[in-house]
Amino acid sequence: MMLMAAVLLTACHSSEKNYREAYDKAMERRQTGIAAETYAKIEAERQRYTHVINGDSVRMIYMNVNIAIDSTDVAKPFSVVVASFTQRINAKSYRDRLREECGLKDSYVVQGGPDKLYYVVAQGFDTHTDAAAMLHDIDKKVCLKILEPLPWILRKL
Repeated sequence: MMLMAAVLLTACHSSEKNYREAYDKAMERRQTGIAAETYAKIEAERQRYTHVINGDSVRMIYMNVNIAIDSTDVAKPFSVVVASFTQRINAKSYRDRLREECGLKDSYVVQGGPDKLYYVVAQGFDTHTDAAAMLHDIDKKVCLKILEPLPWILRKL
């Protein structure tokens, strides 16, 4: 009888441990899924902002940003963003290519937003109408490939 009780206690402990591990893994997956799903919704909402300027619908995102690379650069209130990077070196390289290959000497890099991304700005403007005009003719002004969902106008807060 004692032998049988010892076997049962050992068996219960093993399955309880397995159950706990399975439960912890399930909870981890569930929390990760919720966080990723919530993040995707927030990002989609942030990117959908559109404004009508001179009869065109343009995407304008309001964000608090700072100059990320050259302190001599000045961020204008309205900036046409053509690329975003997680690494500073990639953003600087793309900015340098805009300056050298496309002749956009006033391009600069800003950093900000919830992800702390580096945004490469082709050109900054004082008015939203000038920025929208640049956005309208972006294919003629920027010689580098621009990936979706770019370009858009960054409204500096």
